[in-house]
Amino acid sequence: MSVNGKMVLHIDRNNYYGGETASITPLEELYRRFHVIGPPEPMGRGREWNVDLVPKFLMANGQLVKILLYTEVTRYIDFKMVDGSYVYKSGRIHKVPCTEEEALVSDLMGMFEKRRFRKFLLFVVNFNEHDVKTHQDIDPKRMTMREVYRKFDLGPDVMSFTGHALALYRNDDYLDQPCLETINRVKLYYESLVKYNKSPYLYPLYGLGELTQGFARLSALYGGIYMLNKPIDEILMEKGKVVGVRSEGEIAHCKQIICDPSYVPDQVKKVGQVIRVICILSHPIRNTNECTSCQIIIPQTQVNRKSDIYVCMVSCSHCVASDGKYVAIISTTVETENPESEIQPALELLEPIDQKFVSISNQYIPKHEGTKNQIFISRSYDATTHFETTCDDIRGIFQRMTGATLDFKDMLTVNSEADQEDEH
Repeated sequence: MSVNGKMVLHIDRNNYYGGETASITPLEELYRRFHVIGPPEPMGRGREWNVDLVPKFLMANGQLVKILLYTEVTRYIDFKMVDGSYVYKSGRIHKVPCTEEEALVSDLMGMFEKRRFRKFLLFVVNFNEHDVKTHQDIDPKRMTMREVYRKFDLGPDVMSFTGHALALYRNDDYLDQPCLETINRVKLYYESLVKYNKSPYLYPLYGLGELTQGFARLSALYGGIYMLNKPIDEILMEKGKVVGVRSEGEIAHCKQIICDPSYVPDQVKKVGQVIRVICILSHPIRNTNECTSCQIIIPQTQVNRKSDIYVCMVSCSHCVASDGKYVAIISTTVETENPESEIQPALELLEPIDQKFVSISNQYIPKHEGTKNQIFISRSYDATTHFETTCDDIRGIFQRMTGATLDFKDMLTVNSEADQEDEH
């Protein structure tokens, strides 16, 4: 908004950047926040820790990277590649196969299914929505994904990791919907992967809090004002539209507001809950080839659930923990009255755990689109460990506010540390 010439005032009731997606530092502050005594022993210098409250990675070719490039926030942030992507099957984790070579050696599939999956991958890589010659007699707008799997003779296990670890769906509803979106999702995963070969994910050095600070710096460069530790006492309305906000006796006049659900509780509705568990470890996760960072997806069918369980791990390699320490964060949508029991399979993958911090957050969505009262409300962060659903929300808000779409055509590759590593 600032780059496009809008006068922006950003008011935050917190005394830190990022709200729900803040990176907590020092480590002692994390213990205080969760009312846990500790840490029991010195864990390096406290400022070496930057622990995210909401775990998210960036798809290397995904929407958030394109937004960062579009706004030029990348000038303020350094990124590093995430080492690996894994999927859970029958109590063990396996490397997600995304290339022809990996498909042929993966232990997720039998010999004949590997070859069928390879053919499916080749189809996805070569697929072009606007070129019928690449469709192989598949109507992408009418044929369901279940029918596509059947065409390539792929079994339930391959369907599971393709839908959940590659296409990043949270449940199996997509199976009976037109296959176009799923094909594009798998293709996005593949295109993100081939940028750096090891995994499709990037992560900012010093944690996700750097994203918020980067946007704040850019906004300030274009005349935006950022005020921390500033409460919102009242949103002022006239004739059904917002005209300003009152804070500590002062009024800031405005024509539009963007806010999260906590600022307008009467204009949102609860749609569920998410449990997140931050785990401090002294070791990498088993069976990940000693990765210092990775994502693990536990598909719903593997643990008799309606939604997936996500694990993302980072470490000192991303400047978020002391040397020899790791931060793994588990997240999933709550389905029962005992949320902690729901993430037990993920906890078992991480053992032994030095310390864990558990939070359960309500999920809210706005009751209206905001075009009438000009109050545009974001959705709560979901359980996924990527930013694609969040970016869909951002683009929707931008379009409703401005009537325009964020155009990402002809974008360049993010200028990240991962690029530099790739060059060497």
